[in-house]
Amino acid sequence: MLDAIAIVLVRPQHPGNIGSAARAMKTMGLSDLRLVQPDRYPDIQANALAAGADDVLERAQVFERLEDAIADCRMVMGSTARRRGVPLPEHAPREAAQVVLESARSGRVALLFGCERACLTNEELQHCHAAVRIPANPEYSSLNLAQAVQVLCYELRMNHLFPVQPGATSATQAAAPPALAATLERGDALATQAQVERFFVHLDQTLHDIDFHKGRSPDVVMQRLRRVFLRAALDERELRILHGILADAQRMAELALKSGLHVPTAVRREAAPGERRGGDEGPNEA
Repeated sequence: MLDAIAIVLVRPQHPGNIGSAARAMKTMGLSDLRLVQPDRYPDIQANALAAGADDVLERAQVFERLEDAIADCRMVMGSTARRRGVPLPEHAPREAAQVVLESARSGRVALLFGCERACLTNEELQHCHAAVRIPANPEYSSLNLAQAVQVLCYELRMNHLFPVQPGATSATQAAAPPALAATLERGDALATQAQVERFFVHLDQTLHDIDFHKGRSPDVVMQRLRRVFLRAALDERELRILHGILADAQRMAELALKSGLHVPTAVRREAAPGERRGGDEGPNEA
């Protein structure tokens, strides 16, 4: 199960921290190290501080884009030292380990760590299903990158060695966001990040095609929609259904355009029971 977990270092600045992180991983039985835009790598200092974990460094993959580093992952959790502007379910390390290991049953999982100076940005956290925060001393909470990796890898190993026993109250179900817990309980395969990102591209294009934004900020709308759909922990079948809905909306918009109709009028939906149409006044009659 541990071999299904990728440790992703995003924009690491010091090669020594890369080596120390590799050492932390190997001591806890993890081996999949991924680097996104490292300042200096490969570097002799990384090998020096790996202290025997050179094999982890040799297999490490280097990426230019975070999206590519997590494309094959079905669940992504971001490590953050402080609360950010992105509303994510937040876990302590022990809970996070339970969620990550349970998620790893359906495919690869990524655990993200930001650069030493600024941690993960809000934009990077937009790719995450949840966050983990180490409850360090509030008067001196400064952990370096490799120390944070060590803490979380330790919790992963402990949960791997001593999992929740069958019949006990599922700590994972309590810790995981409800939608994620439900998907895992069904045994359905979570969609990979590559599949989810393709859906977001399709969604964004469809919103433009149907002239949805009309004065709204497209970026703000998409950020909020990302949170909605990532919270939903979609499986592959659900994504296919959503793609089908979007494709039909695009076809309707294209037909409306060819007919010379204004798109919002052409694709105007029927009001739900009890919902007031625009221009209607007063309560519905019984």
